[in-house]
Amino acid sequence: MQHTLAVIFGMPGWAEFVLLAALGVLIFGKRLPEVGRSIGKGIVEFKKGLGGIEDDIDKAGSRPAPPPRIEQPPPAASTTDTAQSQATSTDNSTSEHTV
Repeated sequence: MQHTLAVIFGMPGWAEFVLLAALGVLIFGKRLPEVGRSIGKGIVEFKKGLGGIEDDIDKAGSRPAPPPRIEQPPPAASTTDTAQSQATSTDNSTSEHTV
């Protein structure tokens, strides 16, 4: 069974390529040079795009790495600041209840 499928769906031979070329000429006719030109321009643009990407990669690889960032811990609050903020919050909470 697998052998017959390989024969049926195998690589196209010269006869299939001739048939496809004849169909292409029939379908595109006078526009065939225009279609070929468009495909050629598309390939050239694709290659230019790939070249631009390769240049960007090369530039990124040649740049020196930025120095690592050293994160500093936040400044510690002094004990007097903490005591004052706690006293203020207690004063505010008692004044709200007395009103």
